[in-house]
Amino acid sequence: MSPSIGKYLCSTACLRHVFALGVLAVLGGVLLFSLESDQSLAPVRIGVIHSLSGTMAGSERPLVDAVRLAVEEVNASGGIQGRPLSMVVADCHSDAAFCASEAERLIVQEQVSALFGCWTSACRKAVKPVVEAHRHLLVYPVQYEGLEQSPNILYTGSVANQQIIPGIRWAASHFGGRLFLLGSDYIFPRTANRLIGDLLEATGGEVLAEHYLPLGAQDMTAVIEQIKAQGPDVLVNTLNGDSNAALFMALVANGLASLPVVSFSVSEAEMGGWGGGRLQAHYVVWSYFQTINQPANQAFVRAWQARYGDAGRISDPAEAAYVGVWLWAQAAREAGEITPARLDHALVRQTRNAPGGLVAVDRGTRHVWKMARIGQVEPEGRFREVWTSHRPVAPMPFPSYRSREDWLRISRALEAGS
Repeated sequence: MSPSIGKYLCSTACLRHVFALGVLAVLGGVLLFSLESDQSLAPVRIGVIHSLSGTMAGSERPLVDAVRLAVEEVNASGGIQGRPLSMVVADCHSDAAFCASEAERLIVQEQVSALFGCWTSACRKAVKPVVEAHRHLLVYPVQYEGLEQSPNILYTGSVANQQIIPGIRWAASHFGGRLFLLGSDYIFPRTANRLIGDLLEATGGEVLAEHYLPLGAQDMTAVIEQIKAQGPDVLVNTLNGDSNAALFMALVANGLASLPVVSFSVSEAEMGGWGGGRLQAHYVVWSYFQTINQPANQAFVRAWQARYGDAGRISDPAEAAYVGVWLWAQAAREAGEITPARLDHALVRQTRNAPGGLVAVDRGTRHVWKMARIGQVEPEGRFREVWTSHRPVAPMPFPSYRSREDWLRISRALEAGS
């Protein structure tokens, strides 16, 4: 073989080798790009922490349905930066301490981008230090006593000036100011009753008695005897969970069906099954009723019934849970981020034309402006609106007639005693 031919064959082989390496490099780049693209479209995981068993299950199951409906709508409209949402659901078993441990697991092990959940204030207060320690986010959908504000919680339920205060003023003006206060033995009912006592003292009303029962209590014998002995103008009910069913049955069985009752923690989702419609003067105070005659609510109810059937009823907390997902999704889209700390600046300026009316996040308090409504419970358990605020009410988690420091001191004392 001549030197020139050998040089040619060597050059050809080298070129083939270089070409092969180039092809492999290109194919490797394409593969790497494909893997990175697939990763960028991986689902955005969110944690849902509600009680699916125990005394609170009847109240909380519809909130998981509400989150699921919102997630499906967000996904149908493009997800978050093209990524679909995926729910990781945890059952709290109606146990606040267990709910806190599940929140920790969802954040650390499941690596969710936000938490949606809790019902009772005991549950929220147990989860609060978890989300604060991890600089994470809890979207809390239930009306509560206020006297709290956390940089890691978005509160989409009502506070006292949006529910308790207008409800008591309305009831006292219609039926009289001698009130019997009955609640579950934890922080929300005790704080609500402290606020009610302040209001009655300022308006010339009177608290005849306060009676507290453990969560899940079914024996109403002692409280019925007290109600009969006191003869109140109004029974104010802040029982939570299935204790309400026992109360309503006991009132009817003991000839007290005509006593005006104002309930603050029983929604349309539970009322029919628990017999609250058997009371002749039963009222509830919420921001949302399923019967609201507005286009946004009609569309929401149609979507709910298409997903879950006509029989299901939609509660105020369920509507607030649904709205909370949308507020968070809007913020994530606007910020281009799902990390809680990085989307927070967008979260606190969100508004939405919600089923219950316009909702706007209040930057200063991390609560929402929303409507206040009072409804009478009809025999089948649905609510007929008898009063409305007509416009969204600004949230006031710390009522202005005391300083924030005083309220925090009172809250600590009430929590220690509950």
